[in-house]
Amino acid sequence: MPQQVTENDSSYYIYKQYGDNRMVPVGPVGLIDLEGARSFARQVNDYLYRRRLEYFDRGPTAFELQPGFLRRDYRLSFECERLDTGEGKARLNATARGHDIYILCDILNYSCTYQLFGKTKPMSPDEHYQDLKRVILAISGKARRINVIMPFLYESRQHKRNGRESLDSAFMLEELHALGVTNILTFDAHDPRVANAIPISGFENIPATYQIIKAMKRHMPNLSERNENLMIISPDEGAIQRAMYFSTLLNAPLGTFFKRRDFTRIVDGRNPILNHEFLGDEADGKNVLIFDDMIASGDSMLDIAWEMKERNAGHVHCAATFALFSHGFERFDQAYEKGIIERVYSTNLIYHHPDLLKRPWYVDVNMAKYVALLIDAINHDASLSALLDPTAKIRRLLSNSPDVREAAQTADGGDM
Repeated sequence: MPQQVTENDSSYYIYKQYGDNRMVPVGPVGLIDLEGARSFARQVNDYLYRRRLEYFDRGPTAFELQPGFLRRDYRLSFECERLDTGEGKARLNATARGHDIYILCDILNYSCTYQLFGKTKPMSPDEHYQDLKRVILAISGKARRINVIMPFLYESRQHKRNGRESLDSAFMLEELHALGVTNILTFDAHDPRVANAIPISGFENIPATYQIIKAMKRHMPNLSERNENLMIISPDEGAIQRAMYFSTLLNAPLGTFFKRRDFTRIVDGRNPILNHEFLGDEADGKNVLIFDDMIASGDSMLDIAWEMKERNAGHVHCAATFALFSHGFERFDQAYEKGIIERVYSTNLIYHHPDLLKRPWYVDVNMAKYVALLIDAINHDASLSALLDPTAKIRRLLSNSPDVREAAQTADGGDM
């Protein structure tokens, strides 16, 4: 490894494995940003360009000197058109032949609209997913490889069958595999066992743990390897594994809730929650961190925050990889004004309404640099093991040593 390449360098992992004999890129990178992911893809493109400039600072290999490796804009021009009947088609305006294609898709972006029989209609997850398939069909097998980055996995909440129900997420993975997709990257899947639908295909379930804890560290400077006045809360049994991981890393006690539901009726597609039952130690005077994979309506998380406050908890912080806020922000505004919650941390992997970003209680965790790093590593066919396991980086970040902590703050190119 060249002496000037350190663990604080964003290209560290590729140099660590391959030194100056880095693996040959699969092909020129081509980013296709579906309509819902364009803002995020713009950031990913900028970070990817800056990363690749670093190769030239150290002296690129012959393969990296080839045309297409370093470009100011890796995005390929395309169009997804719709008739006023809702029918659509995709058209590429640039060649994809020989490219290593990365399609970024945000299936939850409800700000995207189209005209349907003279009326403006927001795009649903089904329509975003249909556009994804249209783009793959437009590539027509000319790309060297197709990778799909779908941060929120389509239909991932329908991950198991209860009675006569469809298994949409599993079928989606099989469908993308049949269309020739080599790798599917998602973040904190609701149930990672959905990967069993395509056992011989590339499926990466990527955690956002490090980035979220890093954001927390900025707002909670006392967060460290030992947190005696802190309690980690799992909002339900489905999130217990994630909460156990945080509890172990932060050396803090763990508590969990389980939901008592009314199974005799269905409201908004689910059995309504009757009440939350708490299992855990006394929370008197302790600050609380509530972790989950997503905030949908937010009712459960706010109910739990109220419950912890009634148990004399201190500050309550909430964190989730995806903040959907499907019922708006008003209840969170009220909870913040009453001192029930202190902060809500979530990533920018999906679309957020501009009004959310203005909320004093909301902290947006930028994942664009991390995604750019993943794209660069996959394009070199490098191992992702060091990138996907955040434990070592989190321990450095939480270390009480100022030198180690400073190194962690700048490791891997910043907000990786």
